[in-house]
Amino acid sequence: MSNLLSRQQNHFSRRNLIKTGAALFAGSIVSSRSQAANIPEVIRMTTVETQQPLIPKSGPEYKPVVTLNGWSLPFRMNGDWKEFHLLAEPIEREFAPGMITRLWGYNGQAPGPTLEGVEGDKVRIYVTNKLPEHTSIHWHGLLLPAGMDGVGGITQPHIPPGRTFVYEFELKRSGTFMYHSHSDEMVQMAMGMMGMFIVHPKEPNKHQADRDYLFMLGSYRIEPGSYLPKVSEMLDFNIWSWNNRVFPGIDPFIAKTGDRVRIRIANLTMTNHPIHMHGHYLTITGTDGGWVPETAQFPEATADIAVGSTRAFEFTAEYPGDWPIHCHKAHHTMNAMGHDLYNFIGIKKDKKLDAAIRKLAPGYMPMDGAGMSDMGSMQMALPKNTLPMMSGAGAFGPAEMGGMFSLVKIREKLDGTKYYDPGKYDHPAGTVAHDVDPTTAPKEDMNMMNMGPMDMMNMSPEDMKMHKMK
Repeated sequence: MSNLLSRQQNHFSRRNLIKTGAALFAGSIVSSRSQAANIPEVIRMTTVETQQPLIPKSGPEYKPVVTLNGWSLPFRMNGDWKEFHLLAEPIEREFAPGMITRLWGYNGQAPGPTLEGVEGDKVRIYVTNKLPEHTSIHWHGLLLPAGMDGVGGITQPHIPPGRTFVYEFELKRSGTFMYHSHSDEMVQMAMGMMGMFIVHPKEPNKHQADRDYLFMLGSYRIEPGSYLPKVSEMLDFNIWSWNNRVFPGIDPFIAKTGDRVRIRIANLTMTNHPIHMHGHYLTITGTDGGWVPETAQFPEATADIAVGSTRAFEFTAEYPGDWPIHCHKAHHTMNAMGHDLYNFIGIKKDKKLDAAIRKLAPGYMPMDGAGMSDMGSMQMALPKNTLPMMSGAGAFGPAEMGGMFSLVKIREKLDGTKYYDPGKYDHPAGTVAHDVDPTTAPKEDMNMMNMGPMDMMNMSPEDMKMHKMK
């Protein structure tokens, strides 16, 4: 094995790749089977479950991240180079049980696997193209030579189908970054060709978190019953995802009380996303430009993730419970739905009219005049490969959610090295909102209800007491 690595090091040294900063393709690198054998093997992942953090077995020490419903790509050390191999290919992704989408991605998944390195690492990333058209990869936010920037036709030739390019650069700055296609960008990014690139600080104890999560925001237009996204859609999306999973298919974030938790989010959708977490305050500590100085940090309950950017926010897990975390644009917490529905709230249904319409359109069901909450519990017949608009169940009934929604599950007793779902939270007695006995509930005072604001302001304390006693 050492002779093999030595031959590969000499091979790249002869071409002086570092100095030229050029991205070379397989025709000039892999000209024989023995040279092709020097390239790291392709490692693929098809499961949708969140994988345990990938503890580094070689190279500089760092505390690895956890990719929500994803994984980190293993690397190999070749001398002082950290080597990865990305395979661009068509894939299938389950967004939630009952819906599979055909996308383009990397190494079996879309988004692709997370790449992890350390500030100062020299990385060598092989990219093999198994797509039906050419591609390239842009390293979003990373500082590197212009010839390694990955813009097809501008900074490098496009990678033809069946060929392998190699990118080489040094990781100059720690932070939360991305990679994505920069060839036929509208189509390839709309098909899911993106991933995250985490650069850890050179000092292992700098910017530490007990649990460090990440995910990518996604948006698609997928017609009910179909398997392919509409790549030309710009505004009217109907699937909103985290790492190409939608609720109830998104795994929870797990933490133990006292943990310092970091969540890194990348946004390559067409709109911003205000991510709101219940029960705790968040502090933005990082962007795709690096770390935010402590003097510039401030607490908030919602972190807005702008288009084409990343944000890392942190909080201390102080309060046990199952805390919702979601995008605060209400239609982003629903699954596929029509956007041209009329509002019938307050209108009584005409059963005779409904029956007449059903004769012409079997299965017709009008929106309820009381709202859409029934959608969360009823089992409607749906087209194949289509999710209900609202679904999921909580400890007390239908969750009536979808899309960009999950839970942060904080427990007092938890194995600090595990990321398994601890199940539903056991609320202490007396800490859950509950129904009130009608006989003990406050009575409505009709006289008070008919009063205007000025009348109430002019009432004496004795009058107020009399009304309260009624």
